[in-house]
This record gives sequence, structure tokens and C-alpha cells, in this order.
Amino acid sequence: MSDKVDHSKRRWLFTATAAAGGVAAAGAGAPFVLSLMPSERAKAAGAPVEVDIGAITPGTMISIEWQGKPVWIVHRTKQMLDLLPKNNADLADPASSVPQQPAYCNNPNRSIKPEILVVLGICTHLGCSPTFRPEVAPPDLGEKWSGGWFCPCHGSRFDLAARVFKGVPAPTNLIIPPHKYLSDTKLLVGDDDTGGAA
Repeated sequence: MSDKVDHSKRRWLFTATAAAGGVAAAGAGAPFVLSLMPSERAKAAGAPVEVDIGAITPGTMISIEWQGKPVWIVHRTKQMLDLLPKNNADLADPASSVPQQPAYCNNPNRSIKPEILVVLGICTHLGCSPTFRPEVAPPDLGEKWSGGWFCPCHGSRFDLAARVFKGVPAPTNLIIPPHKYLSDTKLLVGDDDTGGAA
């Protein structure tokens, strides 16, 4: 009987056992690691939303959903834009000093392109959703009204640049979400990696 040990077989068995153990550990750990990653539904909830704005007629608004919140996109007419400066004396923050918008929308129109306004449809008072009232001077909102949004919950009013009027419960202007133009008629809400350039 030989006492000679075959070291090559021993090394091969040791390596094979270690490899099998590594595969088993990876297989057992994979579901745990995958459980830490966000689900497809969670990723979609925060994902940017592409919108075709080519069909929005001047003077109208569409509503989309981004991160589970309403986002309004308004195609403002020249008349709507011309009325914006006339509201300044009645607004709480006409120059948008409170940073409720990306830097590229910190202008009198609060937009990248003057005629297209993109705004989060949630009142900055208690989170209600104001109603779009684009008409000039409806009798129930007073003679100085030149169109915008009215929050029926507590009476907050916002002009057509989503700026809040003085003396209402809402403390700040409506929020402008990050967005950018992919083309003249395509808008991406929720992503502004180009700094808002058209």
C-alpha cells in the first residue's frame, strides 16, 4: 500500500469546492441585492415624461402626470403674455425671488420659451389643485383678474406665470419643474441636464 498523496487532485478538489461555494453564495445573495434596487414602477414614477406640445392650441392648457403629481403645460397667447407685467403690483413675488423655478426659468415669463409655461399643478398653501381660469376679469375673481389659476380650497390666486397674488393663503409662487425641449414640439418634463436650452 502506497502512502503517496496526489497533491494535484487535492488542489483540483479544493478549487472546485471553493468555486461551487462561491457560485452558491452569489446565487443566494443575488435576490437580496436585487431587492435593494428600485422597482420598475418606482423608476417609472420618477422618470422624466416626454410630451408632444405641438397640438396645444394657443390659450389652452394640458395636464400630464410626473412623479404622481399634475404638471400643467399652457400655450400662452401674445395677449396673455402682454398682461403679465400689469399684475406685478398685486403679486407677492413678481420677480420670483423665492427659488420656485430652475435658474433658466427665473425670468418674467417663468419659462424657457415665453409662450409655453410648464408648472406643477399643486397649490403652495396646502397642496390642493387650483383650477385654470384663463379668461380676463371673470365676475367672481374681481376686475383686476387677467387670467391664471384659482384655488377653490382657500382662495389662493396665481397669474398666468404661476405667480401668487398678495393677500392669499399660498405663501409662494407655483413650482416650475425641471424640463427641457427635445425639439420644437417635444418637451421632456423632469430632466434638464442641458440647463434648459432649447
